[in-house]
Amino acid sequence: MRKRTRTLLGALAVAAAVSLVPTARAAADTYWQCVPFARLVSGIQIFGDAYTWWRQAIGKYETGFQPRAGAVLCFKPTDRMRLGHVAVVSQVLTDRIIQITHANWSPIEGSRGKIEKDVTLVDVSPAGDWSAVKVWYDPSRDLGGSTYPTYGFIYPDAQARRVAASGFNSAENTAIAMAQTAASQMATAVRPGGGPLHILNQVVDSTDQIGALIAAATRGDSKPAQ
Repeated sequence: MRKRTRTLLGALAVAAAVSLVPTARAAADTYWQCVPFARLVSGIQIFGDAYTWWRQAIGKYETGFQPRAGAVLCFKPTDRMRLGHVAVVSQVLTDRIIQITHANWSPIEGSRGKIEKDVTLVDVSPAGDWSAVKVWYDPSRDLGGSTYPTYGFIYPDAQARRVAASGFNSAENTAIAMAQTAASQMATAVRPGGGPLHILNQVVDSTDQIGALIAAATRGDSKPAQ
């Protein structure tokens, strides 16, 4: 019961924080990097390139290898993604599938630096420890063809959760001011009506699609590479 309550509170905190972020259309002239966006939404106070977050988190935040709503998944650098990547867990769907909210991943309407809310990420690691994942890629409207190595999850502490829920972060005054300016055009999710309870209801409706996604990922089906 305690674990379930913590998970729901995490989902509510993410939803509250994301509701303060301008939609891609409202922030059409804004180029969002993954790091300041993840910091804004999660409340986790780590700075620097995405791949350094894991090292910086040790001893400062709890880290681990299982997803929780509100946690930040830290991607390792690759040849094509040399600075790594960070994404915030929106919700946990199954033991191998989560939804994430992140910035500067898929090109949206031909340009990068956009926000993607509640998109699918699948664990394809042999051990089921989230060390290798596939991520939704908007141009193909499916999981991307690439597999990405990750370090693991950084979990927000109580202070970070308060920051995320309130939308106040003194280190992010510029981003907050931008969000407040666009407040009238905010949205809770990419899909209309995407509040926490609505999102949970969508899980049942999307069972077939989720099954197809994880089956394709584990078979290694070819998809357009990101």
